[in-house]
Amino acid sequence: MRVLATALNHLDLWVRRGLPHLKHQYPHRLCADVCGVVEAVGEGARAPAIGTRVVLQPALSCGACEACLGGRDNFCRGYGILGEHFQGGTIELFDVPSSSLLLAPERLSVEECAAIPLTYMTAWQMVVRRAQVKRGDVVLVQSAGSGVSTAAIQIAKSRGARVITTTSSEAKAARARALGADEVIDYTKQDFVAEVRKLTGRRGVEVVIEHVGGETFAKSLLALTNGGRLVTCGATSGPTPEVDLRHVFFRQLEILGSTMGSKADLFPVLREIEAGALRPIVDRVLPLDAEGAREASRALEAREAFGKIVLRAKG
Repeated sequence: MRVLATALNHLDLWVRRGLPHLKHQYPHRLCADVCGVVEAVGEGARAPAIGTRVVLQPALSCGACEACLGGRDNFCRGYGILGEHFQGGTIELFDVPSSSLLLAPERLSVEECAAIPLTYMTAWQMVVRRAQVKRGDVVLVQSAGSGVSTAAIQIAKSRGARVITTTSSEAKAARARALGADEVIDYTKQDFVAEVRKLTGRRGVEVVIEHVGGETFAKSLLALTNGGRLVTCGATSGPTPEVDLRHVFFRQLEILGSTMGSKADLFPVLREIEAGALRPIVDRVLPLDAEGAREASRALEAREAFGKIVLRAKG
């Protein structure tokens, strides 16, 4: 495929800093989210026609084990994410399996298409598969401006939930409300646990969507109602929170880990986006070159973005 646009995730910052389980062959390319066009089709491959605009599945698995054949490929022992375990999409021409290509939504721009895969698959699994959010649930989504959170807010609202979210500025709060958030808490000025209790009549929320880690993770448990569910997919501010286990077992809380989603989950995501029920959020578009990548990384690390930062190829 010819890469037209690729988008950054916080994962790219972690990979750049180095993770203990990773052993790369350099030079290593970042970015899992890719939109492009089919440039050529290998012998025997079943792929869309040359010139078709496509979205790339952001991960690879063996395709033959019980997990893969059972539709749980993100449980495959050989599972890996582009840009992390495998080479990513910051390249002109990308040689990929034809089974990893899905038709890009026609109503969206190239940049919007590049903002979909990893964050929406992650949020879909967290909200729909793991938390099983249903109508009437109250859901707390941490850090409204992240790619995963902008997707999670919309997905939770589409399932009839009341959504509370946290953020760090009035500008981001306004954008979160525009996405559908019912209430927004400024965590720089307010204690989000106290505010959640106030907003829910001291009951707490049924679900927390969490990827911040550290102290935020520990406090998120306190925001849950009895029997509530916390789903986590990351640890941006630290992987070792101090948790009082008495809150977990006495209040019968569930802590659920989540990594990406199955390849099949990208199909309903794209259908709902095509129908207009969900929309990818692009914060800014920069050129797909060294200067653009450096600025994108800086802005993401500084937490300036609301939604995805996309790198667009020239031409």
